[in-house]
Amino acid sequence: MVNEPANVSLLESRGIRPTSSRLLILRQLTGSDEALSMADIERLLPTVDKSTISRTLALFLLHRLVHAIDDGSGSLKYALSDGDEEAADDEHTHFACTQCHRTFCLKQVHVPVVDLPEGFSLQSISYVLKGLCPECSTKAKVSSQR
Repeated sequence: MVNEPANVSLLESRGIRPTSSRLLILRQLTGSDEALSMADIERLLPTVDKSTISRTLALFLLHRLVHAIDDGSGSLKYALSDGDEEAADDEHTHFACTQCHRTFCLKQVHVPVVDLPEGFSLQSISYVLKGLCPECSTKAKVSSQR
């Protein structure tokens, strides 16, 4: 695989030992333009045990290699983090398509600054927009023109 040395380096830079299963899971995450649920990864990697996928995602979260997205679907989705291992959360917008149920990181769309009332202390931000992704939006326009 072309990106294998880069993926090995990425894991090692985060203090994660690069095993074959971890590299397979990382390859799926780096090769996807959308966030993936554990079930998505299980479907993509049928030879990797479900518990191995679960432990690997937990390890990747712990080392801030990925971030988890609660898009309201009932399953967490996972995407690569922005690269700053000190950042508590990736402060960008997520978009959940209500038609195809895919979730995307919109890294160019920053989460708005919120001025909290006195006494409130912010610990994390989850900013999810919902609507139609470009593909589903195009399909909807085509079908409405018929």
